[in-house]
Amino acid sequence: MLKKPEVCIIPVAGLSTRNLPSTKALHKGFLTLHNKPIIQYAVDACAEIGIKEVIFIYSDQSCKHLFEKHFAPYPWLENHLREKGKLDLLQKIEEIIPKGMKFSFAEQKEPKGNGHAVLMAKELVGDRDFIVMWADDVYVNVHGGKGILAQLLDAYEQYGGMIDHVQIFPDDDIVRYGVLEGAVQEGNIIHATGKIEKPARDKIPSNFGSLGPYILPNEIMNILPEVQKGNNGEINLADAMGLAAQRGIKLTGVICDVERFDCGTNQELEKSNLRLSLMEDPELREYCCEILKRFSA
Repeated sequence: MLKKPEVCIIPVAGLSTRNLPSTKALHKGFLTLHNKPIIQYAVDACAEIGIKEVIFIYSDQSCKHLFEKHFAPYPWLENHLREKGKLDLLQKIEEIIPKGMKFSFAEQKEPKGNGHAVLMAKELVGDRDFIVMWADDVYVNVHGGKGILAQLLDAYEQYGGMIDHVQIFPDDDIVRYGVLEGAVQEGNIIHATGKIEKPARDKIPSNFGSLGPYILPNEIMNILPEVQKGNNGEINLADAMGLAAQRGIKLTGVICDVERFDCGTNQELEKSNLRLSLMEDPELREYCCEILKRFSA
């Protein structure tokens, strides 16, 4: 019987150059999406399925300090809010740290790719299966119901092996992603025989592009040291998953009922902020309608 993953790896190393100048002094995980830091959405998704430990892969001490400070109690602030009767704000502060969740850190001293970043967590992960999430992608189930990790967990409990969140992309876009090979679709489930990172335009094996998050068996940690540098000169998690599939570990893609908010560039962050804020705030929707009327007049 499969044991539900209880640990999630979130790589946060790197300079976040695509979000400059906002990220000169602030990690992109703390840029605001609607009314929360981007990183909070990932941690909240972990809390939804009972994750007990989140491992942040950082690149420098200033980056680590930001995450340590955000995901730690702040008694002075909490007491201040309590004394002032600002209980709604106090509740929001307390909800930053999900009950029973532990935060750990592993350092990636050199930028050798996302697969290398995941490998830095090997000792902390131990013999457990694990989840990998990217810090700049936020997923919201706009129709209600289960979040993205809960949907992936359903597939994991049914199929085991490697579970990969995928979407369908046109040929012009699919070359920017890891792509499933030997893909056979059954509803929202994609059974695959392999995976290739950023294929050439004339060698696209399918239109199922991998976005993450992923649920992965512990064997991936033993495979990652064998992975050669890819076309981008880096050690890619996608290539480790492809190698694992070649060795008989089942690979299953899942098309999830979620909307993706890509916060990886300033323009995409602005679009994401607008989309999510309009979805959540009726007063803001009314205000934006008034503004659009002025522009169209």
